[in-house]
Amino acid sequence: MSQDIIGDRILIFDFGSQYTQLIARRVRELGIYCEIYSYKSTITSIKKFNPKGIILSGGPETVKQKGSPKVPSKLFSLNIPILGICYGMQSIAQQMGGKVKLASKREFGHAKLRVLNKASGLLKGITKNSINVWMSHGDQVVSLPKGFKTFAKTNNSPIAGLFHPQKKIYGLQFHPEVTHTPQGKQILKNFVGDICDCKGLWNSKNIISKAVAEIREKVGSEKVLLGLSGGVDSAVVAALLSKAIGDQLTCVFVDNGLLRLNEGDQVMDTFKSKFGIKVKRVNAGNQFLKDLKGKIDPEHKRKAIGKTFIDVFLKEAKKNQKIKWLAQGTIYPDVIESAGNTNGTAHVIKSHHNVGGLPDYLKLPVIEPLKDLFKDEVRKIGLELGLPREILFRHPFPGPGLGVRILGEIKREYIRILQLADDIFIRELVEEGYYDKVSQAFAVFLPVKSVGVVGDSRRYEYVIALRAVETIDFMTAKAATLPHSFLEKVSNRVMNEIPEVSRVTYDISSKPPATIEWE
Repeated sequence: MSQDIIGDRILIFDFGSQYTQLIARRVRELGIYCEIYSYKSTITSIKKFNPKGIILSGGPETVKQKGSPKVPSKLFSLNIPILGICYGMQSIAQQMGGKVKLASKREFGHAKLRVLNKASGLLKGITKNSINVWMSHGDQVVSLPKGFKTFAKTNNSPIAGLFHPQKKIYGLQFHPEVTHTPQGKQILKNFVGDICDCKGLWNSKNIISKAVAEIREKVGSEKVLLGLSGGVDSAVVAALLSKAIGDQLTCVFVDNGLLRLNEGDQVMDTFKSKFGIKVKRVNAGNQFLKDLKGKIDPEHKRKAIGKTFIDVFLKEAKKNQKIKWLAQGTIYPDVIESAGNTNGTAHVIKSHHNVGGLPDYLKLPVIEPLKDLFKDEVRKIGLELGLPREILFRHPFPGPGLGVRILGEIKREYIRILQLADDIFIRELVEEGYYDKVSQAFAVFLPVKSVGVVGDSRRYEYVIALRAVETIDFMTAKAATLPHSFLEKVSNRVMNEIPEVSRVTYDISSKPPATIEWE
């Protein structure tokens, strides 16, 4: 995207923190465009991006360790304001001649920050001399580099905030990007708005206007194919492409038979009936079941579902020789994760199902109009384009669908039982006003049988587990504390309305150590 629509830019250096993307989201929320670069990026690439400010993220490493991540030393001579957060602050101190040592007491969680002076400008608008912040560190800065001053401390960190007045280089030992630091957004606003003097143009209307112009310029009069899932990303891509090129767009909706109850019909109604988009529905449930037969391991199931999707989609795509472009709902976190962990030490927790393998198969150029956007930005654009809230704000649904919410082998009977149970749970959450209060909720099918009693008869049927979590970033989550009376109502409905279920449980596991999904 060009400078005229983006406005001023902020560059974020990633040291491997789990909160790096959260920093970027907070900056974007302020109307300022930003991107995440590896700490290994060159000065040349930094100058090419032309940022008005730079933020150094936190990270899991210690600056005391030999070979620990560092930014190019010339970064501090570019005359661009810099803000270091946690590890980023320690890196600034270490690289510029200060001293960092292992703290005698590590600091994790809430802390009380005492403001020593507000000359740095970062705390503008914060009237109190003591504020709550969120800490997560084991090292601490104990000696300032030449020319630097301290502006804040905690009981455990004598230097919790530092700055160089002339160079406009700042450091925070705490995390302003998390909600646990209530004044954090104001602090980031002070940095990008006042100190970096950024003028924000990053908003939904401007993003749509620019995306439409780019799509039209790139595609011309040629035809575009989109794999439509009914999820947020593909839905917004479909609406955006429809606005830009109208009937030059064709969507293929692969119904894998692993969707929620009546979801396939809802997808068709939304896009074909209400938006007038050309959608070809492929009912491939039998093919998916055949390819999943005998597969128990979650990874094997995910990969089988992904392969079958590609096979089915490819078969449909080849039927239309006029297609010249393939559209995908890639969003910015996908781009970041595909680029890999900055330290090259990422571990596979689970395979993600997407259409990443399709371009090579089809040998078509790819158009990805959402690749610069975070999920919350995608939703805002969707609202602006007129998509219904029930699609845009629906709880996350895994790419393999119910395939990873049925433990073990997937059978047609299991899918039907789970669809009915999940529908009861979600409808009750909506009815009682809890749906928007939890971040994600769903039912899980357990292929084990439990004894039950119906009237005078003994029943030996399956178990359903209910799961509802509260989270900010989905990296950590806790079980939602739904009222017992509500859970009892759902449980009674599930067992009374679905004869194949004799027991319902509620999952109270947190992430970590558990994951949100069961597989």
